[in-house]
Amino acid sequence: MKRILGSLFVALVLTGTSPAFAEVLSELPFSKKLKLAKVGDEEAQMAVASAYELGGEAKKDIAEAAKWYREAALAGNVEAEFRLARLVSKGAKGLTKDLKTAVKLYEAAANSGHLESQNAMGQAYQNGLGVAVDEAKAAEWYRKAAEAKLAVAQNNLGILYLNGKGVERNVSEAFRLFELAAQQGDGWGLNNLGGMYEMGWGVAKDRTKAASYYKQAAEKGIESAQANLVRLTPTAPPVAPVTLN
Repeated sequence: MKRILGSLFVALVLTGTSPAFAEVLSELPFSKKLKLAKVGDEEAQMAVASAYELGGEAKKDIAEAAKWYREAALAGNVEAEFRLARLVSKGAKGLTKDLKTAVKLYEAAANSGHLESQNAMGQAYQNGLGVAVDEAKAAEWYRKAAEAKLAVAQNNLGILYLNGKGVERNVSEAFRLFELAAQQGDGWGLNNLGGMYEMGWGVAKDRTKAASYYKQAAEKGIESAQANLVRLTPTAPPVAPVTLN
């Protein structure tokens, strides 16, 4: 069975590659990966696409990256659907920005259980990216990924509960979700958990704990967390954020 995604036809097939082959593939020069990709090797197509997307092994070319992610997506690679959607949602030289097609790709991957795509669907419905704004549907998609322990989705769902958007406002549930995200080291989860402690929402006020979480979030590169930390502890030295990949 196949799903029509605009001009893309993505087979509902999940494929796998042995760890040993993946290790060998990673050691091959780009030219060899490209040859394998051209004869239909799915993992080579993903490797080539990634090389074009990131630069390094090959000259950065987002349109070429999209081309090879599309080939892997046609073979049923769910991660390729997600990565292709991400590129199409932004557009680039030689690649038209198309939010509606991006949503179709995200949805295809999300329905196959791809957690980042489920979160992306939540963002699409929350912000009206390729679909009409529907905060209740955003909450549904965030919940799918949050229940599977995706930290960013836990944080996003927590924001909806905190503000009563798409769900009934519940600060205790917001606190629980922020805490779950923070326990996984999510920067925004840490920052928002700090905010809950500072304001006393869903938990007793505790400025010391708030400052601790803000500091941890700042170390993850969350700029607003540094401002929150300075507000609570004006004499605190600036936190040098780590580099985020």
